[in-house]
Amino acid sequence: MANTFTQIYLQFVFAVQNRISLIKPEWKEELYKYIAGIVKNNKHKLIAINGMSNHIHVFIGYKPHQLIPDLLQDIKGNSSGWINKNGIIKGKFSWQAGYGAFSYSHSQIDNVVKYIMNQEKHHQKKTFQEEYAELLKKFNIQFDEKYILKDIKY
Repeated sequence: MANTFTQIYLQFVFAVQNRISLIKPEWKEELYKYIAGIVKNNKHKLIAINGMSNHIHVFIGYKPHQLIPDLLQDIKGNSSGWINKNGIIKGKFSWQAGYGAFSYSHSQIDNVVKYIMNQEKHHQKKTFQEEYAELLKKFNIQFDEKYILKDIKY
């Protein structure tokens, strides 16, 4: 729309199904490039993407022409489809249901980018569950610990 101006920065966090460590260093950059293409094709601006073997963080300049759940469905659905179509892992890859979405002001961009790009260092001290619970608490989001803080038993 003409004369519509927005400044919205969102960080999305989502995990591999059952938080299994399936994202390998050999192909994670290709995955990130693929997700960057999805973000761009949806007319948002990718600011940073990084993660660990069991989850990723995607930080974008968000354009409100698209609903957040629709964007995440596109990112998660198409990226898991790409992984499966290309036979990157043995078996079927899927993302865990749900995601975290966190908003930031323009003045916080540099700190969020540093945080995302330093995931490997950050996770030497904290697990994904600890990190995620910390984010939810920081943003005063109520949650049920049984859905994020317990490891899957095999």
